[in-house]
Parts: sequence; structure tokens; C-alpha cells
Amino acid sequence: MSELEGRRAAWTEERGTSDEGRRREKGGSEASGDAVSRGFVAEPHWDRAVELIREADEVCLACHVAPDGDALGSMLALTQALRAMGKTCLPSFGEPFAVPGSLLFLPGQDLLVEPGRLPAVPKLMITLDAAGAERLGPLAAQAEKAAELIVIDHHASNTGFGAVRLVDPAAAATSVLVDELIRRLGVPLDRDIALGLYAGLASDTGSFRYPCTTPQVHELAARLIAAGVRPEAVGRELWDRAPFGYLQVLAGALAKARLERDAAGGFGLVWTTITRADREAQCVPYDALEGVIDQLRRADEAEVAVVCKETDRGDWYVSTRSKGLVDVGQACVAMGGGGHYNAAAFTAAGDPADLIDRLRAHLHGPHLHDAA
Repeated sequence: MSELEGRRAAWTEERGTSDEGRRREKGGSEASGDAVSRGFVAEPHWDRAVELIREADEVCLACHVAPDGDALGSMLALTQALRAMGKTCLPSFGEPFAVPGSLLFLPGQDLLVEPGRLPAVPKLMITLDAAGAERLGPLAAQAEKAAELIVIDHHASNTGFGAVRLVDPAAAATSVLVDELIRRLGVPLDRDIALGLYAGLASDTGSFRYPCTTPQVHELAARLIAAGVRPEAVGRELWDRAPFGYLQVLAGALAKARLERDAAGGFGLVWTTITRADREAQCVPYDALEGVIDQLRRADEAEVAVVCKETDRGDWYVSTRSKGLVDVGQACVAMGGGGHYNAAAFTAAGDPADLIDRLRAHLHGPHLHDAA
């Protein structure tokens, strides 16, 4: 066993399991009976959300910009459930208004409307998977002016916006909370609704590999599969497809990777960059880069992996991942972003090496005496 492996083992043994340790730190508890930890969402919020939706004729929905599987899948699933109730729905997300290639299989995309079509002052608006209003991009204005705003989210870094808050940082995905809301609304699951929820659940659990994958998560997945979801088809679309040029971009990113063994409290950091020129040379769209960090984080010598991706605007989207011993969520919050303990990100301008220098200062290893 290497020195690093020994330190990881010592930390895990003293702390208990890493996911249980984080639940203690957050004040959370195990869910009972389903995948939702109701300790975080007060019953009056559930009741008010159901009441507002049942009374509404039109509902505006918005997920965060550059939506991932949980954001878009949750929004489309809820949209289809609300339409089954006879509601007029206006689901959207901020510019760039384009569905990522890996999510084109999701049903309900024909219901999406351009952000400019949402009323300036919605009577009822629901936001999904956005930790803060700023994550809605231009639709933040509608969220701030909405007569009633329901926030559905599972980020620990949620800023507390919105009057009706279905926010649970112990939930594995926003789709878990949407499933509970749909159940309370009395809408049965059909294949299309289940597919959106499953895409969100699979995305944010890393294909059911992350510590947030509880028995209740698998029970929810089983219900969604029973409703008609084909896991192998979802997995192929989310993780097993890419244009050939992506392989060239990936090879270049891995060739540039740097390993810093002493960073992150001595648990190691591996990081790389992908410039806009790297992508354009291979005709690879920005949204095709999501899987690069999953290859980078395989390095045994590093607890934390970081990929700096230059956007089409010229700034940098910095993705971070932890294997469980370093809280990258708090590090990204300090950099102006947000996310979860094991997966977080921020956007910033400047030189990527300088951004890594600033981020490195916030990456702290665990302290064994704090484990209790």
C-alpha cells in the first residue's frame, strides 16, 4: 500500500464511510422509504408548491444555463407531468439556447421555448437545479420578478433564493425531488416522464457510482425502469458516444495533464486545460467535453481532478472532482462558483494557470481529529 493509500484508508476508517461523514457535517439523515431526505424540505413547502401548481393555468420553468442531464431531464419530466394536468408550460434556459448533443435523446424537447418568450413577470415560475438565481442567466430577471417562485434544487451551495423551496442537499439529484413533487401532484409516471428523471438520476450519481448512490436511489431507478426506461440506451447516449475529433481533444488534454502530489493537503491534484483552439481544430463543440474529467480523475496519485475548459466567450469553465476526501464544493464557492462536496465548478476570466493557483489555496485535505 502506498503512503497516499494508507492516508486515505486511515481517514476513511476514523471518519466512518465518507458519505456518512458528510451527512453528519451537513446535519443530514438517511431518507426513510424513498430517495428523498424529508429532513431538509419542510412539509409546508411541499404543500405550498402543490397548491400553487394546482391553482396555476400557466407555469414558467427554467433550469440553469448550459444544462446537464439532471437540469434538463428534471425540467422536461416536470413539464410533461404538468401538461398531463392540463397546464400551459413554458420551459426554457438561458443563452446559449441549444440542447447539448448528449441530451438530444430526451423526450419533450419540442416543448422548449426560447427564453425571450417567457413573460417578464411570470405568475408562477419554477427553477430547477440552479443553486442561485445567477445560474439562470438572463432568466434570473423573471425569477426575481415572478409573483410566485418555486425553487427545486439539491446543491449544498444553494443561495437561499425563492419563497417556496424544495431544496435538499442530501438528495442525489434534483430529479429525486421532482419525482416526489410529481407523486404529490398525483401524476402517474409514464415512459417519457421516467426517462427525464432517470437521465437526471444517472447523471448526478455518475452512473450510480458516486457516494450519493443509496439504496433509495436504486429503488427510484427500479421504479423508473419499470415505467419503461432502458438503462443501456440512456448509458449509451450519456457516456458512450462522441465524435472522432473528441478522441483527439481528449488525447491532447491528457498529454498536457499536470500532477501535483503535494497539493490538496498532500492528497494530490491533477489538472489540465482545453482551449477553444483545441476544440475548433477538431470541430468539437464545447458541450462534448463533459467526459474529459472522468478520464483525468482516474489517476491514483491525485484526490482532486480539475479541467479548465475555455468557453466560446473566451472565459474558463473550471470543473472539479474529488474522490471523497477533499471538499471541492467549498473551494469552488470561494472562487465564485458552487456545487457539491465531490463535484463542483466555477467560471472565471484570466490565465488558467493563475486560476489553478487561486483554486489550489482553497483545496484542503481532511483533518483526522475533525472526523468525529
